[in-house]
Amino acid sequence: MLIDWFTVGAQMLNFLILVWLLKRFLYKPIRHAIDEREKRIAAELADADQKKAEAQKESDAFRHKNQALDEQRAALLSKATDKAKTEGQRLLDEARKAADVLSAKRMETLRKEANNLSQAIRRRTQQEVFAIARKVLTDLATVSLEERLGEVFTRRLREMDGPVKKELAQALKTASEPAILRSAFDQPEEQRAAIQNALNETFSADIHVRFETAPDLISGIELSTNGQKLAWSIADYLASLEKGVDALLKETDKAEIKAESEPEATAEPKPTGEAERALETESQ
Repeated sequence: MLIDWFTVGAQMLNFLILVWLLKRFLYKPIRHAIDEREKRIAAELADADQKKAEAQKESDAFRHKNQALDEQRAALLSKATDKAKTEGQRLLDEARKAADVLSAKRMETLRKEANNLSQAIRRRTQQEVFAIARKVLTDLATVSLEERLGEVFTRRLREMDGPVKKELAQALKTASEPAILRSAFDQPEEQRAAIQNALNETFSADIHVRFETAPDLISGIELSTNGQKLAWSIADYLASLEKGVDALLKETDKAEIKAESEPEATAEPKPTGEAERALETESQ
């Protein structure tokens, strides 16, 4: 077989031209494109790594901030809890103190009301007792009793002395009107004469007397003239006793109030002069 060298040479030339053309217009652009792509991918990868690092940094910063916020929130919550407990305890103490004060005031009010009620009952009892005594003595008064009281009054007139006798004598001498002698019942003529004689002898003068009946007097006789009065009756004893008992009750009330304000003070109050006279009257 014969070889056509011309054809072989032409084909080799065509192959070389094809290789050059491929290298010139295909391989280099593709290689350049591949290089550019690799560079771009490397740049993108580097940028991605940088962004990843920045994201990680921001994530760490965010995590630290969250941790700091959690710690701050826990601290604020603990502080608020402690403050709430303290405020709650303070309000509870104030409420307890207010309740104690209110309870003390209520007890004080009840004590005062009980004390006032006790005083009112004692005074009412005192008034009723003396009112009943006056009523009973008024119902028991008789003419014979009044006559006996006239005799006692006459005897006391004769036994008078001292300043009382001088003041009454001066009043009788300077009086422009007759002296008035009042009694619950009409005095018999003999009793009036005895009283008149006793007055004349006691004051060594002719005493003018006007006899009057006064039903409001309880078993007694009353002589009045020129602002002066000489009386002797059971009503006077009752009034004196009532006054003395009232003074004694007042002293007792004062002693109770003082004992309540000063618990250590245990001394009993000393009766006044009127209270002492009331006690003496009661003992008699």
